[in-house]
Amino acid sequence: MDATFARPIGRAHREDGPVAADALNRDCRSNSPSRRALSQALAGDTGSASLVELFSSRPHLFAETTVFVSEADLQRMVQIIDAVERVVARPAYRQTAFARAPAAGRHPCAAAGVFVGYDFHLGPQGPRLIEINSNAGGAMLNARLLDVRRACGAGTGKGFARGPVEQGFVDMFRSEWRLERGAGSRLPGRVAIVDERPDEQYLAPEFALFRELFEAHGIAAVIADPADLSFDGRRLWHRSGVVDLVYNRLTDFALADGPNAALLAAWLAGAVVLTPNPRTHALYADKRNLCLLGDVRWLAQIGVDEADRALLAEGIPRTCEVGPENAEEYWATRRQWFFKPFAGFGSKAAYRGDKLTRRAFAAISRGGYVAQAVVAPSERRLVVDGVEQDLKLDLRNYVYRGVVQLVAARLYRGQTTNFRTPGGGFAGVVAVPSGVPCGEAR
Repeated sequence: MDATFARPIGRAHREDGPVAADALNRDCRSNSPSRRALSQALAGDTGSASLVELFSSRPHLFAETTVFVSEADLQRMVQIIDAVERVVARPAYRQTAFARAPAAGRHPCAAAGVFVGYDFHLGPQGPRLIEINSNAGGAMLNARLLDVRRACGAGTGKGFARGPVEQGFVDMFRSEWRLERGAGSRLPGRVAIVDERPDEQYLAPEFALFRELFEAHGIAAVIADPADLSFDGRRLWHRSGVVDLVYNRLTDFALADGPNAALLAAWLAGAVVLTPNPRTHALYADKRNLCLLGDVRWLAQIGVDEADRALLAEGIPRTCEVGPENAEEYWATRRQWFFKPFAGFGSKAAYRGDKLTRRAFAAISRGGYVAQAVVAPSERRLVVDGVEQDLKLDLRNYVYRGVVQLVAARLYRGQTTNFRTPGGGFAGVVAVPSGVPCGEAR
């Protein structure tokens, strides 16, 4: 896990790490690097004008501050992630997850899936896992943010070097390739970074950064819409040539839509390595999985030990399926719940119970949704346009094969993260050791 550490100053009394982190998030006025430094970081070694322009057109991509998190909470998140990974590895869990997955989600493959995202709220009793995503965005942006923060912390503000996180990303894609093609296989000749209308996506700058990363390591890379791909029965093609590996950013998780047919056919035929893929989504990101992971009785039945059962029961908010048989119960208690579609992502078609209308709930009650107990997010206080305000925050752990590569925060106002909040966006995380003085940090 890569994080920077607080260097606290101020009052002499000592407090527990989470309490100190909360105080820093409330009182510390530390800022993120300047927009000029961030723009330089985003542009990379080439100083690409197009990347600078992309960054400039997304003013709420990065928050104007850092977020403080106690070492104890960071370690607790790792423990919860480890417990989830142990359950996911169990045959009984996989059998249950695959039984309700679409056909593509059951397709056997060796690739583990890059950038599984574990998203947490910091509740009063510690971290609570609110969501797992199978193609979590923002990892490269946050790696670049970490690089520039290190450089500015060293007093340079320029000439920053790429940190080990980006090399870890390259190694991860190489691992995916070798899991599918064998340890002695050649590296992929061309990678396609695929999303629907990629130039229009809010995280389009990240696609460009990944292309730059692959090419810097001798791998040709293209950014493509799935309609740009074709399959001839043996190989997947882009107009630039054969595609060996696809970094999948699509939110059609089963690849069921028509434009994704060529990509799906090539993957099912073993003609391309696809990561993440429908199998990854079935195992991790279907929201019904949180119902299983938090069900202590079911976990006991499949042989999960008592320590992991207790950890998951505490670390995962109660999550249950909603259907006609229990709809009225959830309507009556709706203020306690957040409603999410099984295959949802971000805030799409998700509803906070206290904002829910009867009309919207009528659709929820027919099925396809889970209800999750509300865990209020923690907050970061900052000054935006001269006005002091509190923004909500969540914490995203980027994970590959059970290992946390990077932790980042997202600041927002409203129901969910939206990258529209002035002063909000991705923010770097500063780890606060237990027993540190409570005060400002830099």
